[in-house]
Amino acid sequence: MTQANPQTNYLRTRVMTAGPAELRLMLLDGAIKFAMQARDGLNAKDFEAVFNGVTNCRNIVVELMTNIRPDVEPTLADRVKALYAYLFMELTNASMDKSVEKFDAVIKLLEYERETWALLMQKLGTEKAAPAAQPGSLAASA
Repeated sequence: MTQANPQTNYLRTRVMTAGPAELRLMLLDGAIKFAMQARDGLNAKDFEAVFNGVTNCRNIVVELMTNIRPDVEPTLADRVKALYAYLFMELTNASMDKSVEKFDAVIKLLEYERETWALLMQKLGTEKAAPAAQPGSLAASA
């Protein structure tokens, strides 16, 4: 039996201990990484890297799309699903057209989505901590 790579062990532990919001952020990070891999592969004329990057990025986009909960905010869920469907389509088009510009556009949208998600997580974390510090709350009076 071979010992697993320390990086693999770290990533496995990180995934297993992350909450849903953190997992979504990690998926966005992975999608960005693989889209960049595909773009860089295209620049280097390494078509195997393009194929692997596009395939992995599209798999992540599908995972992100299928885990949206429409029961919370149906209109927003539909808009986000449409964004992910667009990203999936553009990844395919970028690969077929061998277009660095299309890969760059996908990466820009993924980075924007990641930044938005990170800001939301930060805001929710601040709001969660704020009630404990407000005067008159149970935590403040204890």
